[in-house]
Formats: sequence, structure tokens, C-alpha cells
Amino acid sequence: MKRASSLLAWSAAAIATVVLPWHMQQDGLTPAGLLGFGQEDAEAASALWQAVAQGRFWFWPVVGALATTLPGALPFGTPRSRSGFLLWGGAFGVLSIAAQGLAIGVQGWSYAWLTELFGELNDRQFGMGLGGAVAFFAFVLLLTDGAAMRGRFRGDRFVAGSVGILAASILLFTAWPVLTVLWQMFTPRGDLGVAAAFADRLLDRKIWGLACFTGNVSCGVFWNTLLLATCTATATTMLGLCFALIVTRTGFPARRGLRLLTVLPIITPPFVIGLGLILIFGRSGVVNQIADAVFGVQLGRWIYGFNGVLLAQVFSFTPIAFLVLIGVVEGISPTMEEASQTLRASHMRTFSSITLPLMLPGLANAWLVAFVESLADFGNPIVLGGSFGVLSTEIFFAVVGAQQDFGRAAVLAAVMLVVALIAFIGQRVVVGTRSYVSMTGKGDVGLPQPLPRRVRTVAFAVAIPWAVLTIVVYTMALAGAFVRVWGRDWTPTLSHFQRAFALEWAPTGGLIFSGGAWHSLFTTIQLAAIAAPITATVGLLAAWVLTRQRFAGRTALEFALMLTFAVPGTVIGVAYILTYNLPPVEITGTATILVICFVFRNLPVGVRSGVAAMSQLDKSLDEAAVTLRASTFRALRTVVLPLLKPAIITALVYSFVRAMTTVSAVIFLVSAQYEMATVFIINRVINGDYGLAIAYCAVLIVLMMTAIGLINLAVGSRRLGRRQVVRPVIPVGGRT
Repeated sequence: MKRASSLLAWSAAAIATVVLPWHMQQDGLTPAGLLGFGQEDAEAASALWQAVAQGRFWFWPVVGALATTLPGALPFGTPRSRSGFLLWGGAFGVLSIAAQGLAIGVQGWSYAWLTELFGELNDRQFGMGLGGAVAFFAFVLLLTDGAAMRGRFRGDRFVAGSVGILAASILLFTAWPVLTVLWQMFTPRGDLGVAAAFADRLLDRKIWGLACFTGNVSCGVFWNTLLLATCTATATTMLGLCFALIVTRTGFPARRGLRLLTVLPIITPPFVIGLGLILIFGRSGVVNQIADAVFGVQLGRWIYGFNGVLLAQVFSFTPIAFLVLIGVVEGISPTMEEASQTLRASHMRTFSSITLPLMLPGLANAWLVAFVESLADFGNPIVLGGSFGVLSTEIFFAVVGAQQDFGRAAVLAAVMLVVALIAFIGQRVVVGTRSYVSMTGKGDVGLPQPLPRRVRTVAFAVAIPWAVLTIVVYTMALAGAFVRVWGRDWTPTLSHFQRAFALEWAPTGGLIFSGGAWHSLFTTIQLAAIAAPITATVGLLAAWVLTRQRFAGRTALEFALMLTFAVPGTVIGVAYILTYNLPPVEITGTATILVICFVFRNLPVGVRSGVAAMSQLDKSLDEAAVTLRASTFRALRTVVLPLLKPAIITALVYSFVRAMTTVSAVIFLVSAQYEMATVFIINRVINGDYGLAIAYCAVLIVLMMTAIGLINLAVGSRRLGRRQVVRPVIPVGGRT
């Protein structure tokens, strides 16, 4: 099978170059349209046919690369000689596809210097389609196969191919768009040249100002963002840990409901949490009215600003910390805790010296994810921020404001990326190079130790009030779906649900989805269902590569996986438009760009969850499988993945619900054909139709709770071979 991998990759490249249509088809692909060889229309033809029949000379290098790699793909000759053909041919193929795609667009040469060098080109080409995409990644696999034959990646072709596909995908769908939007930093502004405009944008007092220490004014948005992200990450990590400990280490009767309540904010559509907080703590909220009536105290507008944004972000991101930590807490070996107890250590000392240190990778990863999420959060600051500005809102106003200063937005995004990089480095320093392995190939017969009294008291004291507040917030927010006019007419009604999700019978007997929300709901479910398994697969594969393999550029790849997470969704949307609106990748307005945005926007949570879980697995588990002549892929599939089920659930749940509820990243990418549920909701809010918007949110919450249950049922739970607590038999009537 290993010998045939190069031939399979070469066959895919050959089919893509000779048979499949190279360019994207405006009306979509049909079974008949898959045959691009012999097509009269150049845009529907394969690369080889365009070179032969249409005289498009720029495809001959691709054909040449295909011919070059053939001797390496065939199972003849020495590995050294074959690797040379694969390395040089694969690299030439990748570079040829990239060069011809970037050099020639819809108006001929894409750059003026090419026109001056070669003269006018009386031809054009549109963006790449199925043929171009398959050929590009097939040449990447051929290149990595050649590298593995030369001894790179320990000669393992599966590892080499995984790294190659990951690197190419991150470069294409993360680094390229981010660099495209960051390049806007170096555009002139007004009478200022490039250098002066860059300095003016970077040194703006609105970013770095410290006037808050000398007067009653706000600090610069950098300091606001840093303070907010640090507080949010710390609070969410502590809350997530408290919930994880209660769910996994106590006999709390309502722990299943507590687990569901913990995940509830992550499946909430936009503005619901902010609206609920305003209704409770706002100027006319329930708490303010009670304080005024009972104590005669006016609490004012304290919810608007740092306090409100922090509270909303802790609500929003605690589920992420919980999802990252739950698998880590479950994976701690009870045997180690029992050994500590055998050596007469107290429960508290066992927890502080054994249990808590083994959680460090999970805590650090949860903190990092929450920190970066807070950096990039746009919805909560825009609703509750008031005069408290942060980097994400400043970027939004720079893009959509009257100035439309993409250069300023790019500078702010660059500052945000630097902060994320520093947090990423800090997380690696905290975790260090120590071992956190607690699951080995041996049977684990230990029993989970009960939480120390003090830890249990703190966990319940933190988690239970927060759970009650969560219930109150959602009750207040979702009540608007069942009243006629919010704030004025409290008559109970279901008319909002009827307008959104009405069903009618056609005269012919068929069912008509006549409600206004059906189209956006079906589109959102379809795209989220496509994106979720791709996100989970790529994220966990990346986590396995990062934790189990050592290769040049591993740290750079790990940070690159966090790039789209560290940039606000609005910037990602603008970056995707700037990058993919023209050839070589012309996918703006299609479902493809939405799926790609979902995958790479939500990828980091799957990666961090997988990294935290993988750090607990002893390498000897998969090494033993490889020693027994299992392939690396088989060892990953049969040994590692069954032990990563909590991480798989985290990746699937998070990617699905975020695809269903995201708004900032896709608000610029949707089209009339592919309208997302969140955009439909936001448009209703803008029009003041709160009842219909909240009704839609209620339906989405129920739908996503069902989806989470199905995901848990489909993935199942991992079996660690541990003993269970056996309750003693109570004697009845003097007999046992």
C-alpha cells in the first residue's frame, strides 16, 4: 500500500490535468461536465486540452511536471532515484499551478510588469475549479512522498503527506488572506507616503493612549483589549474548571443538567446574551428597578462598558474552556491519586500536587483559546461596550465607517496578531517540556478520588450561582418570542414562530415551507453539517502531528493554525473578499467560501482540545502498534482516536454550533442564494422585529441541543478500563 501511494497521487494529478475541467464552472458541475477533455469552451476544458486545442501555453509546465513525476511514482528503480523525480516534479507542479494562476486573470496579465515583459496577452482565464484544486494537492502529496523517501519525517509517507496538506491548506486559506489584508498597512493615505502613513496609523494615541491614569477618560484600545482578554481568559478558565470538576468528580444529582447548561451559551445565536443582560442589569432592567424600589438606589448604566463586556464574554467563552477541560479532567489517571493516598498524603495535597499539575496542559490551552477569543470578539463589545473601545470594534469602524481605511484596520489587526503571538509563546513556556502522560497501555484499576472539601466548596460556590444566573438570562431573553410586542404589549402569542416557520399544504397535496426563515435555516444546517466533520478531522490531525512529530517549522505551523482565531471575524470576511474575489481562487458568493471560512475559523479549538488530550497519551501506545507492523494511519485510527473521543466531541460540537451561530465572519460573505440564519436574525434586529428574531433563536437553540445529543451518541465515550465504585449490598431481613 505504501508503494502504491505515490502512484495513487500521480493518478489523481493525471485525472485532474487530463480529464477534469480546470476552471470553476459558473453553473456548477454536472456528471457530463466532469469530462473536460475535448470541450470547445476553454473554461470548461481540462488543462491538457486547453494547452493542445486552445493554445494556452501556460498549462504546458503543469503537463511537464506530471511527466516528470511519473518515473518516481512507478514502483521501479531505487528509492533515491525515485525520490528525485517526485521532489523536483512535485515542487515544479505546485509552483507552476501557483504561478499561472497568479499571473493570468480575467483581463490577461495580472501585473503591469508582465505586460511590459511579454507584451499584451489576448486571452484570459477565470478561477481554478475542481481540476486545479485536485492537481495542486496531488502535486503536494507527490512532493511529500519524495521527501519521505529521502528520510524526512522518519520516512513515514502518511506523516509527510499530513504535514504537506496541512501546510498547504493553512498557507492557502489562512496565511494568504491574512497577509493580503495586512498588506493594506503599507498603502498611502492622503498626502502621506507609505512610511509616514504607516507610522501615523501605528502610533495613533487612540491605540496606545494612557490618559485614563491621569483623567476620567478611556485608555487606548490596546490596553482595554489586553485587560479585557486577560480577565476573561482567567475567569472562564476558573469557571470551566469548576464545572468540569463537579461534572466528573462529584455525585451532584443535577450534573447532567449542569453540563447542558454550561454548553448552552455556545449554542446561542448572537445578541441573545447581551439582550438578556440588558433586560436584567440595564438602566430599566429588573435588578435596577428592584434596587430603586426597595433601597432607593440608582445603579445607572454600569452594564455598559468594561463590566458588561466582561460579563458577556465570560458567559460566551466559559463553554469553550469547559469543553477543552472536560476531557483532560476525565483523562487523569486515578492510580496516581491512589498512590499519593497510599503514601498518606491528604486529599488536598493529592489534588494540589498530583491532580492539578496533570491538568496544566488543559488549563493552559483553555486559557489561550479564551484569551484569543476575547481578542477577536466583536458582538459583545459592539452591543455592550458603550464608550469602552477595543481593537475588534475599532477595526470594524475602520472598515465600514465613512473613512473606509483598510490600512488602519490592517494595523490594528497586526497589533492583535502580535498580542496573540505573545500569549501563544507564554502558553508554551508555562506548559514547558514536562511530561503530563496519565494514560498508558496498561490497565488503569484506580478509583477516582473525591474532591477535597475546600475544592468542592469553592467549585459549587462558583458554579451554582453562575448556573442560576444563566437560567435567568435565558429566561428573560427568550421570553420575547412569546409576547406580541416586546416592552409594550405583553399578550402571549405564537405569531412570531408562525411568521418564521409557517407550513402550508399546496393544492396538489405537497408541503410548502412558506415561513420566511426556512431558506436560511436549511442553508445554515447544510453548510454547518458539511463544515463540522471537516473541521474536526483537520483539527485532530493537526493536533496529532503537532504533539507526536518533530519537524522543521512545527512551531510556525502551530501558530499559523491560530491566525484566523486571533483576527476578528469582520477582518476575516474582508480578507476573504479581497483574496478570493478574483482569480486564481474565485469563490466569492459561493457556498465553498462559507464552508472554508467555517473550517479555518473554528479549527483552533479542535487543535487545542486535541493537543491537550494528546498530551495525556503515552507515546508508547501508538509506538507499540507501529512496532507490531501496523501502519501509522492504522495506529492513529485504532489506538489514538478511540482515546480522543472527548476531543472529537469538542471539535464536532464547537465547529457545528459556531457555524450555525457565527455572524461577524460571514456577514460580508453571504449572498441571496446562501443566506445564513445569523444574518437573517441580525437583519430582523436592525428592523426592530425582536419577536421574530428571538423566536428564530429559540428554534436554533433547540435544534443545536438535539445535534449535540446526536453527536455524543454517534461518537460515544472512551473506555479507559477503570474500576467503578461498587456500592455495598444492604442486608435485607438479616440476609446479604
